[in-house]
Formats: sequence, C-alpha cells, structure tokens
Amino acid sequence: MSVAEHKEKSKKSAGCFVVTVSDTRDETTDQSGQLIKELLAEKGQRLAGYRIVKDEPVQIEALLQEALDKKDVDAVIVNGGTGISPRDGTYEVVSRLLEKRLDGFGEIFRLLSYQDIGSAAIMSRAVAGSAKGKVLISLPGSKGAVDLAMRRLVLPELGHMVSQLQGR
Repeated sequence: MSVAEHKEKSKKSAGCFVVTVSDTRDETTDQSGQLIKELLAEKGQRLAGYRIVKDEPVQIEALLQEALDKKDVDAVIVNGGTGISPRDGTYEVVSRLLEKRLDGFGEIFRLLSYQDIGSAAIMSRAVAGSAKGKVLISLPGSKGAVDLAMRRLVLPELGHMVSQLQGR
C-alpha cells in the first residue's frame, strides 16, 4: 500500500492529550499549549485533555503515565522542557517512556527549524515515538517551534501514526 493509500485509510479524528511543561506558564500565558489545541481543532482532532506541569521529572512522568492510560487518548503531545538548561527534563522522561522511537521526527524537525532559526536548532531535543500503543510527541516550548512542528510534521502524520499503532 502506498503512503497516500495509508493516509487515506488513516484515523480521521484522534483523541489528543496536550501537556505543557513549564515552571512559569498558566492557562492564560500558555501560548504554545493553546496553539496546539487550536491547530488540533482546526484539523478535526479531539482534545482528550490538557494540563500544565512543572518541569520536575517525577511530575512529568506521572502526568504522562496518566494520559497514556486513558482509553480515549490516542496521542500525547508535550511542549516545553526539551532544551539543555539545568531545568529541562522532558526529554529524559519521554525517552524513558518510548517503546519505539521515530528518530526521523527529531531529525526533520531540527532541519526545518534550522531553516528558520539557524544553528540554534541543534539545541532542540524534540523526540517522538510510541508508548503504551499510543503516539507520544515532545516539542520545544516556543510558539514558533510548536507552530512549525504541528503544521509540517505532526498534523500531516497524526492520523497515519495512530492508525499504524492501532493496526489499521
């Protein structure tokens, strides 16, 4: 089956749980999380949950485990905590949870990001794959990075990824 045929048969509406990792943002200042929710809605995806969590590995992991255990969740999209500062712990948590990695996601994201922001793109530790039979994607917390990743990578492939994991 061709890629086009796979995409045509893909799940059209996935249940998505959005997580923002931040020590400073709340629902009124979380522009990246709000953007993810808006873009998902524009593409007919279902919001199965949304939370903000402090950049504390134990709290991040607990929330991701909770989201991945929900029956109505097909994908968890995380933003924030992917850099290299001492407080950035999302990558380590997400990496531990991934059962299958989509290495190309991070590679292509950094290439696209490089075209926008130059060499600073190397500091992104965006990563994606599957955990507990669900899509798990971790994006940087900047609004520009979220916009780029969602429009160019996540939304075009979300249904396809979910369908593959569900054996459709």
